[in-house]
Amino acid sequence: MGSLKLPIATAAVAALVLAGCGTTNERTAGASPEASKSCKGADGTYTIGMSQANVAEPYRQRMDDDIKAAAKDVPQFDVKFADAAQDNAKQVADVENYITQQIDLLIISPNEAKPLTAVVKKAYDKGIPVIVLDRKVEGDAYTGFIGGDNVQIGREAGKYIAEKLLPQGGNVVELKGLAGATPQAERHEGFVEGIKGNPKVKVIAAASGDWLREKGQSQMDALLKANPKIDVVFSHNDPMAEGAYLAAKAVGREKEMKFTGIDALPIPSGGIKAVEQGRLSATFTYPTNGKEAIAAAKKILVDCGTIEKTQTLPTREIDASNAAKIYAEENPNG
Repeated sequence: MGSLKLPIATAAVAALVLAGCGTTNERTAGASPEASKSCKGADGTYTIGMSQANVAEPYRQRMDDDIKAAAKDVPQFDVKFADAAQDNAKQVADVENYITQQIDLLIISPNEAKPLTAVVKKAYDKGIPVIVLDRKVEGDAYTGFIGGDNVQIGREAGKYIAEKLLPQGGNVVELKGLAGATPQAERHEGFVEGIKGNPKVKVIAAASGDWLREKGQSQMDALLKANPKIDVVFSHNDPMAEGAYLAAKAVGREKEMKFTGIDALPIPSGGIKAVEQGRLSATFTYPTNGKEAIAAAKKILVDCGTIEKTQTLPTREIDASNAAKIYAEENPNG
């Protein structure tokens, strides 16, 4: 019996030592930060690390801008930004750097799910609250996910094409996002469900534009050469839809087909204006979640509260009938 007492006593002492060292910068591995272990309330100051997949997409730059704007209203917050430039290895290094800097909370929009899962779990296991935006990681080692329902958005887009653009049927080409990003698979899944009600709608070809306008344009060049009859282009985001439009216009075929996208950014170069100006037939809102991410961070760090594991934001269809009205609503100061 005596041989058992010493290890137990030693463990108890170690636990007391660890408990006494429970400061912001000395988190215990294995902690589950649903509520922040370092919450000092309104009197504290907090460093937040934002790891962005890339800022080449206007949607992602807008997400960063929305986070900056929302954070200005929380004087306790200092937000740092890192751009992974669509490089998984760089984004892993960005998060590792944040962990080394002992940030108080991590916000991340992963470039791809699988390559970023381990480092997100590492941050979470070290007691850093993690808010995942827009694109998911594998497993559930994060504090909260905030994003749109990409399956539902894809389904709405598919129904719009099947019921409004092609009620008599026709040929569709699909421009997909980055292959390893969860919205790409989810939007495709929803789209396939959405067009099921009209068996005369045929998806005749697909290509990946990696969310980028330039690559969407080059992929559309090839699709146009291979397919003499295209009625609708379904793009997983607005920039690729704009690229597809430019490719069709370059060969004089833009009036032969309709173009739809997703994102609906309320900016002059965004999807709502593209609908209003007639280049796109429709787009579907995909909120950037920046404001909601800062609200969640405030709840965790300043209010010492908890957040929902999943927060799903709604979408809405924008076509020629409501584009100008919605753009004005989103930009009340002109």
